[in-house]
Amino acid sequence: MENQTFMEDILVLEGLMVTSQFFIPAFILLLLVYIFIVVSNIGLVALIFKSTSLRQPMYLLLCNMSINDVFGATIIIPHVLRDLLISNSKRYIHYIDCAIQAFCVHLHASASHTVLMIMAFDRYVAICNPLRYATIMTNSAVVKLSVVAWGTAFVLVLILVGLSVRLSRCRWIIFNPFCDNASLFKLSCESVLINNIYGLSYTVVLLGSSICSVTLTYLKIAAVCVISKNKAVNGKALQTCATHLAVYIILLVSGFIIVILHRFPQLSDHRKVASVLGHVALPALNAVIYGLQIKEVRQRIMTLFHNNKVMEVK
Repeated sequence: MENQTFMEDILVLEGLMVTSQFFIPAFILLLLVYIFIVVSNIGLVALIFKSTSLRQPMYLLLCNMSINDVFGATIIIPHVLRDLLISNSKRYIHYIDCAIQAFCVHLHASASHTVLMIMAFDRYVAICNPLRYATIMTNSAVVKLSVVAWGTAFVLVLILVGLSVRLSRCRWIIFNPFCDNASLFKLSCESVLINNIYGLSYTVVLLGSSICSVTLTYLKIAAVCVISKNKAVNGKALQTCATHLAVYIILLVSGFIIVILHRFPQLSDHRKVASVLGHVALPALNAVIYGLQIKEVRQRIMTLFHNNKVMEVK
């Protein structure tokens, strides 16, 4: 009986189908990208907290995105790297570990949207109400917005995964390189109507509020820029907003690609690759986009490199 319970608690992961010819290059590339994600994002957070001039609401909110990127990459990449090192017959995972991973995967995705929403609000206040910016976006407000962003994502995902965990299981294969909510409820032979209803509601609420809020924010910002005759202000607004908008569009496109591929079982291999890339490319791109496109951060990074070179010469 104990052995049967143990076996029912073990799931088989269907990992990436990588041939022996591409195994080593794939492993090395993925490892290097993961190291870059961790170092660049943590370095960006450390730089912002270390520099007094960078302790502004915009950059403090950016720290949320960097922390979330490291969190999302750490949930997926080490797991995929481990599976690349072992044979297909040994790709097992405990059900509780699978449920935790699924929760973390969706928390990362949801927090990406909620954090970008509060960052869009920050840009709206800075450009449309510059005189009131200092009084609205205080340190207390930044903390409250961050708590709301993470708290909302946490509650939504907790219910989402909780509805799947309650189901009994009649299957033991995860058709994905890692666990997510769809993988969990597909293990059950029970009715998943409630899961589908909540899953659809969750998607509509999260994406709907995200798309609507960001779209309205940028429409108002665009209107202010059109009315304003100050080219310097418009240029700065365009620079900061373009960075945020680029990250948001990349997030939306990658998410829609994964959702669409889920509807085509014959493209399961493509979906697996897209799922992993979504947790690899986005965190890496975010660090590059924000780190190099924001003038103040770029100047700090160049100053650090310049100081290191001077020390080496001495």
